[in-house]
Amino acid sequence: MSRIRLSEWRKLPLSLTDLCIETTLRCGQSFRWRKIDDEWTCVLYGRLLSLKQDKTHLHYKVVSSTVVPPALTPAASVKGEPDSNGDDDTEALIRHYFSLKHDLTALYNQWSKSDPNFRKKAPRFTGIRILSQDPWEALIGFICSSNNNISRISQMVHKLCKHYGPLVGHLGDEAFHDFPTPQALSGKKVEAHLRELGFGYRAKYIAETARIVSEERPEGWLESLINPENPGWYSAKMATAFEPPTYRHAHEELLLLSGVGPKVADCVCLMGLGWDEAVPVDTHVWQIAQRDYKFGKAKTKTFSKVMYDSVGDHFRKIWGKQAGWAQSVLFTANLKSFSEHASGKTEAVEIKVKVEDVENDVTPDQPITHSRKRRQVAVMETIKVEKRPSTEGVRASKRRKTRG
Repeated sequence: MSRIRLSEWRKLPLSLTDLCIETTLRCGQSFRWRKIDDEWTCVLYGRLLSLKQDKTHLHYKVVSSTVVPPALTPAASVKGEPDSNGDDDTEALIRHYFSLKHDLTALYNQWSKSDPNFRKKAPRFTGIRILSQDPWEALIGFICSSNNNISRISQMVHKLCKHYGPLVGHLGDEAFHDFPTPQALSGKKVEAHLRELGFGYRAKYIAETARIVSEERPEGWLESLINPENPGWYSAKMATAFEPPTYRHAHEELLLLSGVGPKVADCVCLMGLGWDEAVPVDTHVWQIAQRDYKFGKAKTKTFSKVMYDSVGDHFRKIWGKQAGWAQSVLFTANLKSFSEHASGKTEAVEIKVKVEDVENDVTPDQPITHSRKRRQVAVMETIKVEKRPSTEGVRASKRRKTRG
């Protein structure tokens, strides 16, 4: 496929209950969207996109583009999604990225019928969708999210793109880059450079994970973990020895990477690999489970992987196959920074998730992956919640608490 055509504004008929980009792009899923005036801008798959929304339509245009990699082919069209016109598949990309094949109104109704708490909270937070992101970008983005907030994560991801990603175009004087490849982040000097750029201990995790993915895993390994029911935008060349993917298998495989604990793995499963049943459990979700669902007798902030899995299983029983979507709505509703009356106070909360290689901690449907010991893995995450009114677009929203 050749260069994507630049375009004037086009539009998709979408109500704010079908999709609200002001909420979806600000609730800690993606860290590369920037709001300039009333437009949201980001580079996706070699094209610089701008979005804006009114009550009835999502408006989009391609500001700049580069040649689409010839070794990759767009994912097959999904039933219910129109085919692209000629070589311009931008509308199909937007439909894929915002997971528009799912009927959000029907899902909200389903969750409201099965869950009184969701029925109470959801009306003020409509239009929240799970993004179908590139798996590699989601993986690195959520490794950066550990012990962090959205403002700093966004800065880190911007630095990764600026220093290691290909330039796609400019908007005014501002340069926009695509996300760097695993190969670009696996060089010998990457860790030291990232430390100079302020990544701290995450620099080692990023460089080591990039090295593992680019050098130790077969080509297409990460993409092989994608849910076949929610295929990725590009179908890469796959190795022949991959197991048929399952959510549990994908989760366990991700845990073997540097800097990936249970919560980061679930974030990647949900927002990068299309496993809609994945429920990332962080401080906010744990608070929701205890406060609204009376989960657990003791108000503890330290719990084992068995407890972590139990929280996810509990919500999967209530919300069903797309529990991760419902969790995202309540997660957002729990962030007071989305309220106009939020205060400017900052709260730090610590939560430990211990992963122990104990026989009782492994559920029967979890496959045996590698012989590598995981008893030493202990994830300490300090969540910094900065509560601010959302009056300054992305600059205010960047400081919101993330899933990290």
